[in-house]
Amino acid sequence: MRFFDQQEQARAQTLRLLLLFGVTVIALVVAVNVALALAWRAVTPGLSGYPAYFFAVNTTVILLFVLGGWWLETSALQGGGEALARQAGAREAWPSVRDAERRLCNIVSELAIAVNMKPPRAMVLTRQHGINAFAAGWDESDAVVAVTQGALDCLSRDELQGLLAHEFSHLREGDTRLNMRLAGMVFGLEMVFNLGASLYNADDRGERSLLSLLALPGLAIMATGSLGWLAGRALKAAVSRQREFLADARAVQFTRSKDGLGGVLRKVAGEQTGSRLSGGVSQALHPSVQHMLLVSASSPARWLASHPPLAERIRRIYGRPMGALVARPDDQAPTRPDALF
Repeated sequence: MRFFDQQEQARAQTLRLLLLFGVTVIALVVAVNVALALAWRAVTPGLSGYPAYFFAVNTTVILLFVLGGWWLETSALQGGGEALARQAGAREAWPSVRDAERRLCNIVSELAIAVNMKPPRAMVLTRQHGINAFAAGWDESDAVVAVTQGALDCLSRDELQGLLAHEFSHLREGDTRLNMRLAGMVFGLEMVFNLGASLYNADDRGERSLLSLLALPGLAIMATGSLGWLAGRALKAAVSRQREFLADARAVQFTRSKDGLGGVLRKVAGEQTGSRLSGGVSQALHPSVQHMLLVSASSPARWLASHPPLAERIRRIYGRPMGALVARPDDQAPTRPDALF
């Protein structure tokens, strides 16, 4: 795997997508102004020109909704990484009483030294038996890495190291913070659509005329807002997929092993082949946290999927297609106490 080349490619693609996200917001503001101008002409055919500050007010209101939605969504995540992990059902690791969790904490400490960052808090999702993990936190001071019980039971030490290295990359690269902010922006775009829907449905008597003072502008905002919202969701998902490719490449760089993370993804593929719910953790989390998982629940529309296909991630790591592996609970069981270290 040419991990440095893949890292540069992922970073460059992320930058292009973020610029496109900004262009989408600008295009939404322009489209809403155009739509409202046409609606104004339709409901006031006898008047010429527009009210004072018509376009300035439209632009300000739309930006307030987008930025206000972003603020509301990100404010809900101010509890930090530990709060999000506990929301998902995680608890702190118990290294003093459980061998597998002591091994987890040891690997976290080792990787923190290797990548020169403060060790995140290690947590365990004890009720999740599929192989998965996620990292959360705004910065290193409140960062956590949470792994499922299935990962502790079914992964070898090298594989667990590869899995955690992937999550360390998300923390090191600021991916959790980036995706939280993009989720907030998408929520803001959705609020523009909701504004249009509220105007369009303003008539409580059920009598809606397209030429009414509120219905037609509301319909215009709904139409443009829905396009902006869908574009925002698609771009956020595309950014998330690139950050997954970046984290995969960084994990190989950190561990100097393809078989670490590669083995994890192949075992997840084996779980999916066996119809086990490896991405079940995602359904217990707030939607804006799903991108943090190693493997997320599949999306019916590929362009809205937050993660690339497993087969593509495995192919990039090994340079060729590789088959799935069967995950067994005894894959990682140490035979001696010193095998933990």
